[in-house]
Amino acid sequence: MDKKVIFSREEMYELNVERLKERGVELEAIAEIAYHQQSRYIPNVSFEVCLESVKKLLSLRDIFHIVQLGIEIDRMTEQGLFRSPIQDIMKADLGMFGIDEIIGLAVAQNYGAIGQTNFGDIDVNKPGIVAKLNSDGKGDKPECHTFLDDIVGAIAAAASTRVAQIMSEELAHKE
Repeated sequence: MDKKVIFSREEMYELNVERLKERGVELEAIAEIAYHQQSRYIPNVSFEVCLESVKKLLSLRDIFHIVQLGIEIDRMTEQGLFRSPIQDIMKADLGMFGIDEIIGLAVAQNYGAIGQTNFGDIDVNKPGIVAKLNSDGKGDKPECHTFLDDIVGAIAAAASTRVAQIMSEELAHKE
């Protein structure tokens, strides 16, 4: 019997939520970053619209593939399944590696230059769950979040930018 490779939006969303939870990431933690990022510019932004944006992103096919692949790479790195030197580089989350940031930028790029700028801010400042994933994946700890911390940060950045676009559209209709 053939393995399923095409999933509906609902299935992709559910699989992403399941995998994120397995890695200790709740959607509310991602939405919290988006909320704090946007509340600096839009005082009346609601947490609910940020959470809805995170959920929307997790149902998109490209995001689905990135979340699933990134988590698998981290999991396989934890198990030592890659050959050196890449095994050691990924386990160390070497700052000069950069492939994890490229994947994060691919997610953020869905929302243009602003999405990428928002990702850069999150990647540098590491708020909330991004900081936790980053620190939990460092040193002698068994966890590896080399890809996941950037993917989660990028989803928060894209959600934040999506919220800004929604709010701008609402404002345009009022004027």
